[in-house]
Amino acid sequence: MTKDPIVTARDVDVFYGDKQALSGINLDMPRHKVTSLIGPSGCGKSTFLRSLNRMNDLVDICRVEGEITVEGKDIYDKDVDVVALRAHIGMVFQKPNPFPKSIFENVIYGPKIHGMIKSKSDAEEIVEKSLRRAGLWKEVADRLQEPGTSLSGGQQQRLCIARAIAVQPSIILMDEPASALDPIATAVIEELIDELRQKYTIIIVTHSMQQAARVSQRTAFFHMGELVESGPTKELFTSPKDERTQNYISGRIG
Repeated sequence: MTKDPIVTARDVDVFYGDKQALSGINLDMPRHKVTSLIGPSGCGKSTFLRSLNRMNDLVDICRVEGEITVEGKDIYDKDVDVVALRAHIGMVFQKPNPFPKSIFENVIYGPKIHGMIKSKSDAEEIVEKSLRRAGLWKEVADRLQEPGTSLSGGQQQRLCIARAIAVQPSIILMDEPASALDPIATAVIEELIDELRQKYTIIIVTHSMQQAARVSQRTAFFHMGELVESGPTKELFTSPKDERTQNYISGRIG
């Protein structure tokens, strides 16, 4: 197990109605590192990611068993404020999904809801800081009142990252954040992920093993609803312990 994990999963099972999507997941995700979740389509990696900020609560037939802790606290405890939890654990989705509002309003939306804005200068400071962290400020500084949807796909995804970090989370979940982007925009997002981990813990689902190798320090391989193995990324890719991991990495299963 890893030193100083910020997120831990113990014996996590996830069901959709009678169908079990994940069984017996045990995984530690360390602070200020990027953990990649890899595996074939339908193996449960996105289901697991969505368990970490209780997004699965939004699916009526979904049931999560076992224990998931963040900073040592069980996030499925009855007294957990789910809205506050989702501010603490930001999420960036596969397709950029800016709100149909201005760039400024996209970034400030979360801080407003969470009562983080006391004045106009507060709002301006949060917007600038978040856009700078997301590597977007220089491109949009003089366009803040334009709609977020007017940006290119790669810029929209960085706007969504700025929106996630505006509420000062400690963890950012990313569900295939570059799969809808071209190679140049993807490279920008990957570079950004590397910078962001200085300040945030990042857990990313990716269908690209090359991307996992480039951006993450730890990797977990999922297959058919099970966590097959996890470890330092380099180690997992060069000397996997399980034959299924070896087969996936070499392209024999996928």
